[in-house]
Amino acid sequence: MKNITLSVDEKVLAAVRQHAAAHSTSINQIVRDYLAEIAQREDRVRKARRRLRSLSNRSAAKIGRRSWTREELHEH
Repeated sequence: MKNITLSVDEKVLAAVRQHAAAHSTSINQIVRDYLAEIAQREDRVRKARRRLRSLSNRSAAKIGRRSWTREELHEH
């Protein structure tokens, strides 16, 4: 595990300390959980994009020529 140093506004830190105490956790744990969540979300997005490309490449669907203009789509 790596250590990191963060600079945080004093008011933000005070609020987070209160939140951590109210939830019986630490600021370190809150930050670790948040960073892990971001990493997992990014991994899911990468996997979804790869899956979509794979499905697209295997698709037998044929797309015809566009028969409309952008303006036609936005007419009221």
